[in-house]
Amino acid sequence: MFLNKVINKSITTSNIGSYTKSLISLMKPRVMSLVIFTCTVGFLTSSPNLKTFDAIISIILVAIGAGAAGCLNMWYEADVDALMTRTCLRPIPTGKVNKKQALAFGIMLSIFSVGALYYFTNFLSAFLLFFTIAFYLFVYTIWLKRKTPQNIVIGGIAGSLPPVIGWTISTNSISIASLSLFLIIFFWTPSHFWALSLYKADDYKRAKIPMMPITDGTEKTKLYILIYSLLMLPVVILPYLINFSGLTYLIPTMIITLYYNFICIDLYRYKKNKFDLKKAKKVFAYSILYLFLIFVLFLLDYLI
Repeated sequence: MFLNKVINKSITTSNIGSYTKSLISLMKPRVMSLVIFTCTVGFLTSSPNLKTFDAIISIILVAIGAGAAGCLNMWYEADVDALMTRTCLRPIPTGKVNKKQALAFGIMLSIFSVGALYYFTNFLSAFLLFFTIAFYLFVYTIWLKRKTPQNIVIGGIAGSLPPVIGWTISTNSISIASLSLFLIIFFWTPSHFWALSLYKADDYKRAKIPMMPITDGTEKTKLYILIYSLLMLPVVILPYLINFSGLTYLIPTMIITLYYNFICIDLYRYKKNKFDLKKAKKVFAYSILYLFLIFVLFLLDYLI
């Protein structure tokens, strides 16, 4: 009997650990890490005077808010996730968490993160976090994603707000400088996700999600990837033009942007109405590094 109790206890403990991991997975940890980073850059470049403890707690709360949005996204899209190879192993399709639990967890995280951020900082920051969560769920996930290939363009507003929230945490205001950070992520998003959609088109077709390669074809998708990569040139120059950054930021950022343009041109020039898998994956992978380096350069420029 004692042995049975020990076994049952170990199974229960193991289940709790597995369930906790599943809940964390619902929050999209990789997205949360990007939110923490961009929010921190927005905060630090605002010449903050907030206490260190409050600042750390506030940035973590913004990440939790992003996790809430991810959780609610997975709740609503559980049926779609089950059809796609990229998402079929998520907690809800695999049965590790049910939809009701995911919904309750997402709502709880949303209320907690927004309420606590208001307590530690100000109304503007809390409102922007609430807007981000609501926009990602209702506008992007529920309304746009299954209706238009422009879903990722408009939906990108939500993903572009963390550095602005970081700025408002410190200043309780929105400035042109913080909006320049917003614009960088906003114009970066389409080329990043459309590169992914090129080689995951079968997934999106199976799930009946109207991504651009399905609705408009490969050639137009490659063209739009190139256009948005070229639009990054004036967007990354803007912080320098408004005296938000200096040459330490501008010169290397121009170099990595021109290289991004080059690989997008290379992708576009491939055979008409076709794409090279390696080139598409290269654009997608580099776009992640590219955005990371831009924000690192912002920090270096500010510190120097």
